[in-house]
Amino acid sequence: MLWAMLIVWLADGQPRYKSQDGRIAYISDIGANGLKPLFIAGCAITGIGFFLCLVIERYLRHSGRLMPHMRTRERVLSTLACIGAAIGGLGLILLSIFDTQRYRSAHRAFLLAFIIGVTLSAISTIAEYRWISKDFAFARELRIAYIVKAVIALTLVLLAIAFGITLYYATNAGAVLEWLIAFLFTFYVLTYFFDLRQSKGRRKGELHQPRISSVSMTQVP
Repeated sequence: MLWAMLIVWLADGQPRYKSQDGRIAYISDIGANGLKPLFIAGCAITGIGFFLCLVIERYLRHSGRLMPHMRTRERVLSTLACIGAAIGGLGLILLSIFDTQRYRSAHRAFLLAFIIGVTLSAISTIAEYRWISKDFAFARELRIAYIVKAVIALTLVLLAIAFGITLYYATNAGAVLEWLIAFLFTFYVLTYFFDLRQSKGRRKGELHQPRISSVSMTQVP
């Protein structure tokens, strides 16, 4: 969706939309005009997909096809991550429906909800993965997932702060940052497919807590 919107805007000669303040169009500016159906569809797929990744990941840990939660804190963090994903996903869908040209105040409110929800989800997921990776030091994939998500999430938070500032004081820079955030968030969501693929070939119950605990004890020096 993002590439399609960017290519269309460039192919049309970089038109200036009614809602556009600077020289560079924001994603929301393009999405508020002829490509609004694509914008809504893309945001809906991304928002719902993000939420489902978290829910499926939690189910796979509970069913013993991914490294399980060993303590209550990991379950709480997983729940918070799902709640954050729901808030962020819903905010993303609603900001595409209430576009910046016709509903600017509502659009920015839903944008804030999206940022808050994703931030809550990312922090909770990173903390959850960190605790799980400490319990299973031999699981290299968990450490990779934790590090990659932490780097991307930290970058997104810093970019979001810069975006919030430039949105009001440097619109062209804000537009560039918005495109960067959108592409990086898409990559962040895709990292969950790497996590979910670890369940491939695992039988239900194979990684249940009692069994995996005994395995970890034999592999920790």
